[in-house]
Order: sequence, then structure tokens, then C-alpha cells
Amino acid sequence: MSNSLEALQQLLVKRSVKRGTFTLASGKTSSIYVDARLTTMSPEGLVLIGALGLEHIKTEKWEADSVGGLTLGADPVAFAISYASAGHSHALRAFTVRKEPKAHGTGNLIEGPFRAGDRVVIVEDVITTGGSALQAIRSVTQAGGQVVGVLAVVDREEGGREAIQAGGYQVTSLTRISELTE
Repeated sequence: MSNSLEALQQLLVKRSVKRGTFTLASGKTSSIYVDARLTTMSPEGLVLIGALGLEHIKTEKWEADSVGGLTLGADPVAFAISYASAGHSHALRAFTVRKEPKAHGTGNLIEGPFRAGDRVVIVEDVITTGGSALQAIRSVTQAGGQVVGVLAVVDREEGGREAIQAGGYQVTSLTRISELTE
């Protein structure tokens, strides 16, 4: 395990993993909640996630033009990876997918420098059921993007990875809930 991954896992455990009784976005009840935003929106988290995310994209050999996902969880992850890629030969543009098109201005569903034809990595802070990633995938493909993979910071190991893979998409994560709650 790399020092960066170990540092990210320690940060997630310290800031983001909560124990108690929680109702998840999926409607399920859980004794563990991961509020990844407490890590993904911190300076230390952004640095670690950017570098590790970029490393995972290269390891998976996903040739991407842009990264993004459903707002709000995916936003800092996409921005961190895009920023980390700035010094490389092929910088990745970051975008965000709205939950619904805005009712004014351009009415965009996808904001940022996404372009039709982009090869895209969909990012997610936490995958539970896979619903947010699948919603982002639908929006991106309808806008002319080609999804080359899905990258999560944390996989809750509750079937989300499998649901996304059932749609024909490769999925990887920086860490899994079982690695954070040992």
C-alpha cells in the first residue's frame, strides 16, 4: 500500500467515518456513515485524492479527456483529479452533472468544459447502490460522451460496484469500507 493511500485512509477514518444509526440515500439503515465531503473538500484530501485518482486512471489505462460526476459528491473529486493532471502531457478537464437542468440561462445539465465526444471517467465520493454514478453516466452518454470507467473514493461494498458493472462499465475505488472499519 502506498503512503498516499494510507494517509487518505487515515484521513477518511478520522474525519469521515461515523458510527451510529444512519439512513443512507438509498433508504437503507446502516451503523456506519461515510461523510466523504469532510475529507474530499479538505486541502489534504484534495491533494491525496487528486494524485491517487490520477494514478488509478493511468493504472486502469483509461484514456480520458475529462472527469466528472453528479453534483455535489463528485465535484471535489473531479476538481482534484483535474488539478493533479495539469502538469502532465494530457490534462483532464473537470465537469459537474446537475441533478436536473437549470431552469434559466443555457439550461445545461452538464456544467464545465465537457465536450460531446469526450472520453469520460465518472467519479464519485462514495458508491453505495451506484445510483448517482448511473445517473451521471446516463447524462454524459446522452450528451455525446463515452464513459471509459467509474472511479470512487470509497466503495461501501453494498452492491453499487456490481450494479455499475452490470451496465457494462469498469469500476475502481481508492479504498473500500472494509479497509476503513477494520
